[in-house]
Amino acid sequence: MQNFISMTSFWDNLPAPFFALAPLEDITDAAFRRLVAEYGAPGVMFTEFTSADGLLLADSEGQEKLRRKLLFSDAERPIVAQLFSAVPEYMERSASLVAEMGFDGIDINMGCPDRTVEKQGCGAAMIRNHAAAREIIRATKRGARGLPVSVKTRSGYSSDDELDAWASTLLAEDIAALTLHARTRKDMSKVPARWELVKRLVEIRNHYQGESLVKTLIVGNGDVRDLDHARELAEESGCDGIMLGRAAIGNPFLFQSSQELWNKNAEEVKEKKILALMRHLELFIEIFGEKGKYPPMKKHMSKYAVGFDGAKELRMKLMQTKDASEARKILLDLM
Repeated sequence: MQNFISMTSFWDNLPAPFFALAPLEDITDAAFRRLVAEYGAPGVMFTEFTSADGLLLADSEGQEKLRRKLLFSDAERPIVAQLFSAVPEYMERSASLVAEMGFDGIDINMGCPDRTVEKQGCGAAMIRNHAAAREIIRATKRGARGLPVSVKTRSGYSSDDELDAWASTLLAEDIAALTLHARTRKDMSKVPARWELVKRLVEIRNHYQGESLVKTLIVGNGDVRDLDHARELAEESGCDGIMLGRAAIGNPFLFQSSQELWNKNAEEVKEKKILALMRHLELFIEIFGEKGKYPPMKKHMSKYAVGFDGAKELRMKLMQTKDASEARKILLDLM
């Protein structure tokens, strides 16, 4: 992946509204993204979030583990690497590194509520430190070699009342896109996403950037069920794009026409799901090896094995497997 891409931003050429596959840790890895691309890719995909500090400072084993998060194929383009750090120097150097890898953009995570991440001053902790957030964006731009830089965040740390000031801080840095997970850090995922906040963010963007010909794209995120729901939310909020996350787990068909899979009879649905899971396991082994990070794969398998006769029994068998090859043998017995 050493070829440099055009410096023309892919964000400028996306349809309205566009759909994005969210960065979900241990879920939207290289194997799953490639599978999604085979069934029907969204407008843009993101890697799992990756520590910029670790990319530079980890030992050889840690380096290898982190770089696996940044594996991608051309079928996944446009593909954006998501990074996090509280140290401008590390963000600049890591941005330069992922630019060399051939990514189409760089996204900064400023919304992760994980305590370990926050203790480093990263993720959602950035919402409380506007000056640091601006420095991180600027450093990322310096290292990005012309790649577009975007941000994913939440509506506030403890209150939605923080949104106006926080959004204005980020928009002042002329980022390419701003994704809003429509909850606060305090909310975690314990309450429904408040899509009126996405609408408010669009209003803030329009007011802040006025008549400028270049506007930061606003992407809404949170509790999006499928493409039909995504279109409804885009219409209601006025946002430019919709990011889908949990709806994709075990569902590589998500970005296909919403009726293409479900208009089939039960046996056809079962066959399609089993074939997709077989291909998922094949890609998993190809990319991560027989002894790759297998436990997270079970999150996908538990979602594949629903909605058809014998699904519960199959799911129980798959949950007891120890590696991808064992799971494939169980599926082969069903073919």
